[in-house]
Amino acid sequence: MESHTRYIDGKKFETAIGGHRIITDQPASGGGTDAGVTPLELLLASLGSCAAHYAIEYLRARSLPLTGLEIRAYAEKGTYPGRLALFRIEVDAGVMDEKHRRGLLRAVKGCIVHNTLTTGSVIEVEIAAPKPLQRTA
Repeated sequence: MESHTRYIDGKKFETAIGGHRIITDQPASGGGTDAGVTPLELLLASLGSCAAHYAIEYLRARSLPLTGLEIRAYAEKGTYPGRLALFRIEVDAGVMDEKHRRGLLRAVKGCIVHNTLTTGSVIEVEIAAPKPLQRTA
């Protein structure tokens, strides 16, 4: 999996991934134009949509109702270092028995984004070597 992000202007960036394009920006209060979600909002949306995917797969496999499923994802900022320090996911799948509630909880906790955030992934950062200057004739 790979993405490519390029600077547009101000605080706006375009990321290409899997044939899609995503615009991120900052709100006007943060010096942006609010032309897209912030990177932190995108991370939260990734967690919520991943949880929803795993919830639907659980419900579908057991022929339980799919309509009305709602996922709410919340995050609270932490400091030193700056980060999102607390995530909370609320799943509303309607009325179901306790057995399926426990199964749904296990399924949502199996979400890859959830697992990525809770297991301390490795992030490697490198600065690309400078490109040689192009001489014009």
